[in-house]
Amino acid sequence: MSWILVTPLLVPFATAIAAFLLRHRPAGAWISVAGSAAALAASIVLLTAVLQQGVVAGQMGGWPAPFGITLVADRLSAVMVVITAITGLAVALYATAEVTERMRYLGFHALFQVLLAGVTGAFLTGDIFNLYVWFEVMLISSFGLLILGGRPAQIDGGIKYVTINLISTIFFLSATGLLYGMTGSLNMADLSQLIPRVENQGLITVVAMMFMVAFGIKAAVFPLFFWLPASYHTPAFSVSAVFAGLLTKVGVYALIRVFTLIFDHDTGYTHTVLLWVACLTMVTGVLGAAAQMDFRKILSFHIISQIGYMILGLALLTPLALAGAVFYLVHHIIVKANLFLVAGVAERLTGSTALGRIGGLYTHAPLLALLFLIPAFSLAGFPPLSGFWAKYVLVKASLDIEHWIAAAVALAVGLLTIFSMTKIWGEAFWPPHPDGVEPKLSRLTRAERWRLLTPIAALATMTVIIGLFPQPFITFAEGAAAQLLDKTAYVDAVLGAQE
Repeated sequence: MSWILVTPLLVPFATAIAAFLLRHRPAGAWISVAGSAAALAASIVLLTAVLQQGVVAGQMGGWPAPFGITLVADRLSAVMVVITAITGLAVALYATAEVTERMRYLGFHALFQVLLAGVTGAFLTGDIFNLYVWFEVMLISSFGLLILGGRPAQIDGGIKYVTINLISTIFFLSATGLLYGMTGSLNMADLSQLIPRVENQGLITVVAMMFMVAFGIKAAVFPLFFWLPASYHTPAFSVSAVFAGLLTKVGVYALIRVFTLIFDHDTGYTHTVLLWVACLTMVTGVLGAAAQMDFRKILSFHIISQIGYMILGLALLTPLALAGAVFYLVHHIIVKANLFLVAGVAERLTGSTALGRIGGLYTHAPLLALLFLIPAFSLAGFPPLSGFWAKYVLVKASLDIEHWIAAAVALAVGLLTIFSMTKIWGEAFWPPHPDGVEPKLSRLTRAERWRLLTPIAALATMTVIIGLFPQPFITFAEGAAAQLLDKTAYVDAVLGAQE
């Protein structure tokens, strides 16, 4: 099992080395694509093992848990690794047509692969301290990608991004130190057994809230989200897409993991806080999107509002609600990354992302218009796309336990999301370009068209498939939720694994 768990990590690191050595040649970009495809194959092998055997765990270097470095995958971890690899492959192919020769020489593809490795490691680690290590790997590589190019807007966004993430790091390390001082362990499976034995449960709750702040910053929840819209619209569209799809979801994953596996001793307090955070995140995010008039800024604020839905599933803490959170994670990664990729093509054709400076895309690029409508309608929750089922499950979970306010907020935010998506359509796609430009796809070379549109079409197809055939995905999400609520299999796999 160790090699099955390690391979999805080793592949992107090896790819990063090869891409850096070949950064002065076009082959470096295709090394990144090939490595992303190999990572996808490795992640599918891991998911297959999890489906066949349940939770799988391995101890690196032969040191038994809780003393060694543990890698562990349950259904949630495995599917997040798979969706990371899918997003990585789509963006890697897209980047071959967008990333300039200078950015490639400065190490874009190497940084990109290191970022994918960091995200994958965060999903697979079974140790709180190593989760911090993977967060730092993500921070270093993402900061490099964010400022690559050196434009003033990028530097400004990068400074805000790294500053707030350093604050998150302080909370994370402080909470980790306190937790170790009280329990003598940082292995998550071990902590799940040690936490109930700690005499001062009030102090445990304080530490839990520190972790909530640290991971809440990473996830961009209310009121800790202000760094995201200040930075996500500044880098290359390939970078925005992978950031939008993956980075905040690592924070959401960490919240789900620790507040089901470790800090489940005071759910009446912690999950009530999470419920308010979820509702306020949904509302503030969608209102911010409604106020914007830039393609990428609207999408950036919608990341925030959609994070609120995922946190809502965790806050309600019922089997159906957690299943909805897992389903929403997978759906949103695909849709949000795709929308940023569409925005990149729109900018290539029209010369801007400001809605007042673009137009004519429906008339002159109807294929791109269709490829926008699919993820846009999915994000807004139109049936029968994936977003409809994600929202339906969470609203039903709220109604089942009579959380009327949460259900009402979720539905209202969905309506406001429709407003934002129709605003983009009404400004960027429907009217003619204000300068008379004809944004035809023929302005791109044939090679650019297939490299840019193939990943967009593939992700849109996945959205449609999930929407038309939701039952297998919902069943999988229910299985993942069951594993989260019943820790026995996870604990037994980790503490009993002696590989």
